[in-house]
Amino acid sequence: MSKYNVCKNISKNIFRGYDIRAIYGQDLNEDIAYTIGLSFGSYIQDKGYNKCLVGHDNRKSSDPLADALIEGITSTGVNVVYLGLCTTPMYYYAQKFLKIDPGIMITASHNPKEYNGFKVAFDDFGNACGQMIQDFRIYTEKGNFKIGKGNISTYDIREEYLKAIKESIHMGDRKVKVVLDTANGTASIIAKEVYGMFNNIELIPLNIKSDPDFPNHHPDPSVEANNAMLKEKVIQEKADVGIGIDGDGDRVGIIDENGKMVFIDFYAIIIWRDIMNKVKNKKALFDVKCSKSLSDEIIKLGGVPVCYRTGNSYMKAKMREGDFAFGSELSGHVFFRDRWDNIDDGLYAGLRLVEILSKTDKTVSGLLDGVKRYYSSPEIIIRSTDDEKFKVIEEVKKYCIEKGYNINDIDGVRAEFDNGWALVRASNTGPNITVRFEGTTMEDEKAIENEFMQLIKK
Repeated sequence: MSKYNVCKNISKNIFRGYDIRAIYGQDLNEDIAYTIGLSFGSYIQDKGYNKCLVGHDNRKSSDPLADALIEGITSTGVNVVYLGLCTTPMYYYAQKFLKIDPGIMITASHNPKEYNGFKVAFDDFGNACGQMIQDFRIYTEKGNFKIGKGNISTYDIREEYLKAIKESIHMGDRKVKVVLDTANGTASIIAKEVYGMFNNIELIPLNIKSDPDFPNHHPDPSVEANNAMLKEKVIQEKADVGIGIDGDGDRVGIIDENGKMVFIDFYAIIIWRDIMNKVKNKKALFDVKCSKSLSDEIIKLGGVPVCYRTGNSYMKAKMREGDFAFGSELSGHVFFRDRWDNIDDGLYAGLRLVEILSKTDKTVSGLLDGVKRYYSSPEIIIRSTDDEKFKVIEEVKKYCIEKGYNINDIDGVRAEFDNGWALVRASNTGPNITVRFEGTTMEDEKAIENEFMQLIKK
C-alpha cells in the first residue's frame, strides 16, 4: 500500500511545451509526482521499455519528488536506475553512456526556487516536446496504469562524465583566467572538478557552493541583470572571461574581459569562426531570437544559416535530423556535435571558449572584431496567463498578415523588415510572452519596438 495517492485532477497547465513544470506545493506535489511515475512507467512499457533513468537537481523539493516519482514508476514493473543529485547534462550523458533512452530529470532549470518539474524522455527521441507531452497528459488523465514490481539500482555517472569532457577539450599553451559563477545551482557539485582538469585554467570560483535558495542571484545567466556579480568579479580580477551557469547546468552565459555581456548569438559567432573550416556540414542552426549579426557572419564564413524554433527539445532533435555540427539559442543552450554528443552543457560550452582563448593572444572582445552590429533589445518578458498568451500571438500574427509583413511563424511570429525585425512568442516554460526587437539603427529598433509593444498592450 503506497503512502502516496493517485491524483485525478492534475492541472493541464503544468504540461508545457517541452517539460512538466509548476510551483511546488501548488500544482506540483508528491502525489502528483507519484501519479506521473505510474503513468510514465505504464507509457514506456507500451513502447517496449522496462528500464529508465531518474536524476534530480539541487532544489529542496527534488528529493521528496524523486522518492514519489520512483515509487510510482517501479509500481508499474519498470526498473529504475537512479542517478541521484546530478546536473541535467550529467543525466543526458548517462542516457548515452548507459544506453537507456527513457528517463526523467527532476528540475525546474532556471526558474525561481519555488518551482520544480520533470524533463521527460519516453524513447530515443530525447526530451519530449509539443504534442508528445500533450499525448502523455491525455494518457495520464485516463489513469489506466499497469501494476508490477520494478527494482531500483543506483549509478554514479561522475567519473565517466568527467573523462568524456577531458577527452573532448584540447587546450593550447596560454594560461586563461576564468571566473566561473554557478549561481549556487546544481553545477556547483562538479564545476571545480571539471575546470580543475585543465592546467592552463586559473579558476576563480563564484557562488559555487550548492544552495537551493539561490541566495546571491537568480540562476539564469541569459538575463544580463543576473550577471552583475560576475561582471564585477571579472573586472576586479582582471580575468580573461566570465562564465555563468544556470540552475541545472545546461545553459551558459559569457562575460568578456571588459565586464560586458556576450550574448549567445555572438558566442556562436566565435564558435563558427573557429569550426567552420573544420566541419563538413556548413549549415548553422540557431533559434528565432538570434541577431542578424549571426546569420550575416555565417554567410561571410561560407556557411548556410538555418533559423529554427526555440526550445531545448526541438533544437536537439533538429541537430540530429539535419546533422548540424553546432547549434545555438539565445537562452544559453548550445549544442556541439563536432566532437561532443549533442548535449547542451553550460560547463562544456564555457570550456570550448576557454580552449579557443588558450590558442590565441586575442581577448574575447577581440574574437568578435569585424562583426556587423545591429541595435538589439534584450529579450523582454511580458507577464500573461497560459491561456491568454496564445491568443495574443494569434492577434499579432493576424495584424502582421493584414499589414502585409513578411513573417516567420515557426515559433510565435517573427516579422522581418528591410531595417530590422520583431519577434513575439509564447514562452514554453512559464505564463509569459517573450519579445525581442532589432534594427539597423537605434531609431529603427525603437520604431519597431514601439509598434509591437503598443500592439501587445491592446
